[in-house]
Amino acid sequence: MTAAEISRIAGVTRATVSNWRRRHDDFPAPSAGTETSPLYDLPAVQAWLRGRGHTSTASPTEELRTALRLLGPGSGVAARLFPLAATASRRTPEELTELAALPDDQLIARAEKTAGELPAAVPEAEPVRYGPDDADAVRALLGCVREAGPQAAVDVLAERELDEGAASGVYQTPEVLALLMARLLPASPSRVLDPACGSGTLLAAAARQGARELFGQDSLPVQGQRTAVRLLLAAPEAETTIRVGDSLRDDAFPDVTVDAVLCNPPFADRDWGHDELAYDPRWAYGLPPRFESELAWVQHALAHLEPGGYAVMLLPPGVAFRSSGRRVRAELIRGGALRAVVSLPARAAYPLHIGLQIWVFQRPEPGGTDRTTVLFVDGEGEQRDGAPGTASATDTATADAGTRGGSRPRRSGSSSSVAPSSTASFDWAGLTDRVLGQWAAFTTAPDTYADEPSVARAVPLVDLLDDVVDVTPARHVRATAGDIDPAGLARRVDDLYGQLAEQVAALAASSASGGWQPSGASAREWRTATVSDLARGGALTVLRAAAPGTRGSKSSGAPAVERPVLAARDIAAGNPPSGTAVDIHTDAAQPVAAGDVLVRAVANGGNAAAMTRVADDRDAGALLGQHIHLLRPDPARLDPWFLAGFLGAEDNIASASTGSSLVHVTPGRLRVPLLPLEEQRRYGEAFRRVHELRAAVRRTADLAADTAATLTTGLTAGVLLPPAGPTSPGTPGSRSV
Repeated sequence: MTAAEISRIAGVTRATVSNWRRRHDDFPAPSAGTETSPLYDLPAVQAWLRGRGHTSTASPTEELRTALRLLGPGSGVAARLFPLAATASRRTPEELTELAALPDDQLIARAEKTAGELPAAVPEAEPVRYGPDDADAVRALLGCVREAGPQAAVDVLAERELDEGAASGVYQTPEVLALLMARLLPASPSRVLDPACGSGTLLAAAARQGARELFGQDSLPVQGQRTAVRLLLAAPEAETTIRVGDSLRDDAFPDVTVDAVLCNPPFADRDWGHDELAYDPRWAYGLPPRFESELAWVQHALAHLEPGGYAVMLLPPGVAFRSSGRRVRAELIRGGALRAVVSLPARAAYPLHIGLQIWVFQRPEPGGTDRTTVLFVDGEGEQRDGAPGTASATDTATADAGTRGGSRPRRSGSSSSVAPSSTASFDWAGLTDRVLGQWAAFTTAPDTYADEPSVARAVPLVDLLDDVVDVTPARHVRATAGDIDPAGLARRVDDLYGQLAEQVAALAASSASGGWQPSGASAREWRTATVSDLARGGALTVLRAAAPGTRGSKSSGAPAVERPVLAARDIAAGNPPSGTAVDIHTDAAQPVAAGDVLVRAVANGGNAAAMTRVADDRDAGALLGQHIHLLRPDPARLDPWFLAGFLGAEDNIASASTGSSLVHVTPGRLRVPLLPLEEQRRYGEAFRRVHELRAAVRRTADLAADTAATLTTGLTAGVLLPPAGPTSPGTPGSRSV
């Protein structure tokens, strides 16, 4: 384990661990690593900490990870704990506490009996046996189920099992994206299939939309078990059938047809079975090229649909334009199977550097209405620098390389640490509303659908069937000169310049020096207390909204809410509540009050976005969304801005979080200086000014980017003229080209 991991276990900063190494001769010596990055033996460090009275402050999930690591690689304990995680979810917190308190031999016997209650829906689940060495891991699992929920425990076990199985490159479909894909299905489907089910996120989203028969298959046993357990927790009333195996080579449901398919298939898989499946009857639209495995998954999905059924698939952008897939794309279009292509911004889902696409298919009905157009929605246009609806050659080349360059296929499974907020660097609610609104208008009346320039366009099939058959949305959605009103654009530019001038003035006022003084010859030192200590003393209350799928949550459909929802992205952006029902669960609804301190529970490592802020009057009454910790301080003892400022410090967040590329913050471990209330208020006012400066910088940057993009669009489309004036400096007497 690293020094950073030691700091998280002990609940101290990394600087404290460095001091221990220097000052205590009996501190365990490094057992591996390098001089600059030493690694320590975990049991030895734990023994040293216990000898000095340091109790572990790690989160329940981190405690489970630690217990699994102690058993070493190859133990297989993670797979054997899957059944226990599922059946323990049926126990009350009191029963789990009582079970964990038993002596080792009784604990093992009871755990084996409890795990034996696993339903038959979990694939390849055999009767398990636990040994004496597994007792600590069993206790950690029970604690994780009790405190963090069964789904969190299952995700930790899957992480460990995937590492032991040498499988890598697995990514979870973010829940908000999975729900968007499920909502693209026109009606509430009864029977849904995911042939590459991974962690089960898409099938769980289908269940929330009303599906009652769920079919899934995955090539990795751990992912099949994970999906089955997830659906037992999230949709216990649904009829679930999960199988393990390669869906293309060994289809577990050869005679099953369904109302809908949702799938995030492997990308760029060169070993998908091209040669042995050359004459497979599924290839109704042409043999998929050897290096176009995605087109094999598309036709596999269509083969499992009832006539008129829909398939919604997440695909890499190269599928839309690579020359090798041109013939299959043409047949999908000519046959009326392709209904829509939606481009997503980069960072919407893993791999983060690629803007993925949602493709919507419909199996043609014999004698059905001929389809004459395909809908294109450019969901990434507003996120792209420059003119909306355009893509640079560099963007295209990078996207294509991202789908080809990997040495192994990307699977739709999951690393459990992936959460919606890790990919929410843009407005998910706005993107969802835009996509669903255009899709609803198109499916309701495709013949009279009105295009929205730079956002969506219905393109006739004949216009798509050219030499390249490129179905990249940006290619078809881009605004043309005929779509733009010159006078209206000129007015918009003037308005943007006015807003930008006002915002620059506000930024200048926020950035004016305010008499900042040095503290002296050295940094101040002060006594600190953890948030847990302050909560026990009554100085504040810690509240948090649970994510869907945890104990007590309802699984059928997104709840209807009439009040605004404060989402984690709003904290990072400093925006008022922008969340929807997707961002909250009714069992965890928590109204926000002015003066509450909001802490993001999950964030990207190294992300400079704000981790905390104080709720104001705009937020009052909003419901607390997922992945947010809410701290409600006693104003007679704690100043809110003082609390938010110190809690959001980089070192504080680092010492109270787990993970590296994605960090999960444990609020109880955050530390706050113990200062008199008057001095707290001085610091609080300073932190409030820092917050205003950060918000002003963000607004100014957004306005500047919007102004530049609008000007570029107007000039290049020929609807704006350059300002009259002298020739640019340095180009006297320049001639026209």
